[in-house]
Amino acid sequence: MTGPAGAGICAVVLAAGEGTRLRPLTERLPKALCPVGNVPLLDRALARLAGLGLTGPASVAVNACYLGDQIVDRVGSRAHLSVEPGSPLGTAGGVGKLRDWIAGRGVLVGNADAYLADPAAPPGPDIAALLDDWDGDSVRLLGQPAPDPTAPGTFDGHVFTGFSLLPWRLVRDLPAVFGDLVRALWRPAEADGRLTVVPYRGTFYDTGTPTDYLAANLHAAGDGCLVDPDATVTGRCHRSVVGAGATVRGEVTRSVLWPGATVGVDERLHDVIRAGADLTVPAA
Repeated sequence: MTGPAGAGICAVVLAAGEGTRLRPLTERLPKALCPVGNVPLLDRALARLAGLGLTGPASVAVNACYLGDQIVDRVGSRAHLSVEPGSPLGTAGGVGKLRDWIAGRGVLVGNADAYLADPAAPPGPDIAALLDDWDGDSVRLLGQPAPDPTAPGTFDGHVFTGFSLLPWRLVRDLPAVFGDLVRALWRPAEADGRLTVVPYRGTFYDTGTPTDYLAANLHAAGDGCLVDPDATVTGRCHRSVVGAGATVRGEVTRSVLWPGATVGVDERLHDVIRAGADLTVPAA
C-alpha cells in the first residue's frame, strides 16, 4: 500500500502490554490473545489490516513483551515480530524500537485490544478513511465524540478508538525507551495544528476492563448465543459466548466462557468471564 507521492504505508499492532485491569484473566493469557466472539483480539486486528491490503512481515509488525512467547507463537510468520526485553516500552517506545523496520514509511498503529465493529463489513469505511488523501505529514486519529468534549484525554472533542496514522518525520526520532504516543507525538502535533480526528461511526470497546471486555463479547454474539462448534452445551445458554472445548452443564447468561472452560450442572453464571474450571471474573 502506498500513500502520498508513492510513499509506503506499513502497520504496527501493539500487543506488548500487561493488561493489568483485566487481571486475573491476564495472568494466564496476554490481553492481545483474549478472545472476543471466540476470536483472539490480535487476530481481529491482523484481519482488519489485511482488509486494507496490509499483510505479511514486510508490511505488518507486532510487538510483544508480557507473556511474549504466546504472542510470538500466535503471530508466527504472519507479521514481523518485535520482542521487547524486560518491561513493555509503551506505545511510543514500541514504535521507536521498530524504526529500522518502518524505514521511511508512514505507519498505521493499532492497539491489539481495540474491538471495532464497523457498520459495513471490515475494514469498513472509517478505518480506510485514515488513509484517504493523507498528506504524509500530519497525524490522524480515529475517534468518537466524547460524552464530555472538554474532558482530559480527548482530542477535538473525541475519544481515541484504537488506531492512529503517523508520518515518518515524527517516527524517525522516537527512541526505543519507555514512552506513550499521546505525549510524544499526538499532543505536540495537536499544538502545531497537525492533528486530525477521523470520525468512527461503528462500535468500539477498548476491552481493558472486565465490563468492557464482556460488552465487546456480547456485541459480537448479537442477540443470541455464540457457541463454538467444538463446545458442549447440555445446559442453558442465554446471550453468551462459549469457546472451543468448553462445557456447559448448568446455566450461563450474559457471560463469556473461554476455550476449555467448564460450568457444572449446579452452577448459574451471570455477567462473568469463566476461564478453565476454577477462575470466574465478575464483569458487572
